[in-house]
Amino acid sequence: MELNRNNISGLTIYRFLVFVLIVVVSLFYACSVSYKFTGASTSGLKTFSVQYFQNRAPIVQPGLSQNLTDALIDKCKAQTSLKYTTSPGDANFEGDITDYNTKPLTVGADAQAATNRFTISVKIKFTNAVDPTLSFEQTFSRYEDYNSNLDLSAVEQNLSNEIIAMLVEDIFNQAFVNW
Repeated sequence: MELNRNNISGLTIYRFLVFVLIVVVSLFYACSVSYKFTGASTSGLKTFSVQYFQNRAPIVQPGLSQNLTDALIDKCKAQTSLKYTTSPGDANFEGDITDYNTKPLTVGADAQAATNRFTISVKIKFTNAVDPTLSFEQTFSRYEDYNSNLDLSAVEQNLSNEIIAMLVEDIFNQAFVNW
């Protein structure tokens, strides 16, 4: 009896493809990956609050307290499903702006400052009412360097906004991501 080679090879290819498909589907369902799109862990928490940050720095910049407070509220609203409350929430942030300064960083050949460092520091008390072991008190400090040929008043608003964004990121990560 003579075998038809085309039928056998077609059947073999079909069986091979079915086998590969079964293996791929099995691997797909056997492996699981979970993602947190926000990266924030708020297990057990329902609400958060941010108390107004008092500016206790030697130099008081108008609007800095409000900008920092608003930025932290906005970050928590955007990155968590927690509800904002004005009374102390399950997660509560409070603190003070402790430093706001600019200092020469490097000196040029003419003995003049070539680069200045603009720094903002914030002392934070974070209280987690659900799991007090996750509460902390910590000072966060960030800086930006700028050319000393520029007047601070010309770059201050932009630098403040950049530093506030970095501080808020650090505070948020310490409170919700680094668990």
